[in-house]
Amino acid sequence: MKVAVVAASGKAGRKIVAEAANRGIKVTAFVRRAVEVAGANKIVVKDIFDLTAGDLNGFDAVVDAFGAWTPETLPQHSTTLKHLCDLLSGTDIRLLIVGGAGSLYTNPEHTAQVMDAPNFPDAFKPLAAAQGKALNELRARDDVKWTFISPAADFQADGEKTGKYIVAGEEFTLNSAGESIISYADYAVAMIDEILNGKHIKQRISIVRA
Repeated sequence: MKVAVVAASGKAGRKIVAEAANRGIKVTAFVRRAVEVAGANKIVVKDIFDLTAGDLNGFDAVVDAFGAWTPETLPQHSTTLKHLCDLLSGTDIRLLIVGGAGSLYTNPEHTAQVMDAPNFPDAFKPLAAAQGKALNELRARDDVKWTFISPAADFQADGEKTGKYIVAGEEFTLNSAGESIISYADYAVAMIDEILNGKHIKQRISIVRA
């Protein structure tokens, strides 16, 4: 199996590359600047907007680990995702997106989201809104085999790898300890499992530590 990880130099991207390599998957890391990415069989230095269909041809799956946090770059959650979708349109190459927890629903009717809660931090609202907008736009694509994977609310960059997690759906889910928590390392395990199993095509799922 061959997997491409776009924006592979970020914290989530690096964990996903490393986990894929540990499973014997051949990984190509796409990065904007020349950096080392442990586990990558190949590193391609190219801006995400400069990627072509030819760059992604031959992969079984493409992981979109792009992230933006400043007000001027937040719209790129939508524009970069649209670009990747357009490149993969009509192919059998799967597109898996590293999403956020803010757009998870908090009621069965799916009319309220985590980001709507009064205690949701103001600092994260613009990011959650940008990722939620990108997800809504993705839902309209019938031409791409996409899977949007939201982490738990407490997404821990340096958390331990347990290898144990719960696959939840569109609704905000707590584990048996009443926590919404996942490490980047366990999220990467879940991401690679989804790539290998392919159970949730054209769906958004969420991951919580078991």
